Amino acid sequence: MMVSALIERELADRLPIRNGVFVAVVGPSGAGKDTVIGYAKQRFVGETRLEFVRRVITRPSDTASEDHDTLADAAFAEAEADGAFSLCWDAHGLRYGLPADVDWAVANGHVAVANVSRAVIPALRERYANLAVVEITATPEILAERLAARGRESRGEVLARLARSTSIKLTGQDVTSIDNSGDKQIAGERFAEVLRKAMAFSDLSDMI
Repeated sequence: MMVSALIERELADRLPIRNGVFVAVVGPSGAGKDTVIGYAKQRFVGETRLEFVRRVITRPSDTASEDHDTLADAAFAEAEADGAFSLCWDAHGLRYGLPADVDWAVANGHVAVANVSRAVIPALRERYANLAVVEITATPEILAERLAARGRESRGEVLARLARSTSIKLTGQDVTSIDNSGDKQIAGERFAEVLRKAMAFSDLSDMI
């Protein structure tokens, strides 16, 4: 899906990017965003209209977290300056980026799916004409249990994450909320339905 930096800059000059759909998956740590996205990947194996975006993060990849590309802080800053990302943000002391070729995918009628921060939703609404926001949630008890099970943070850090998770409220007709407190298949199928609708919308956009 790689294209030249020149084409990416031309696309960025024609905002908002349309034809396809950007599906922004958001939610607090421990809600199971990666689990729901992983379910959809298996559900739609071979579906060429879907692009599951591989994020770039200034954190080493490991088996306990999502499969992502890793850059050191200095390399990330250099890549950002070179226009390698369509969108970047900071969270939890790390830097996150979405590859620039996401713009190409959406401009060519694909459905791009990415795990992002709720704080960047306004920027996404400006960048993509067709945006679907999927908020994955879970009960506070479930969130605390899942975060504690990771063993990566102290009790104080877990409580701080939970407090931050309620600081940003999402509203709008483009927002779908999915409770992932129980069986992952239930949440996964609800998410799959959102993706089906996004693909159907993209198909119609290509005909206009």
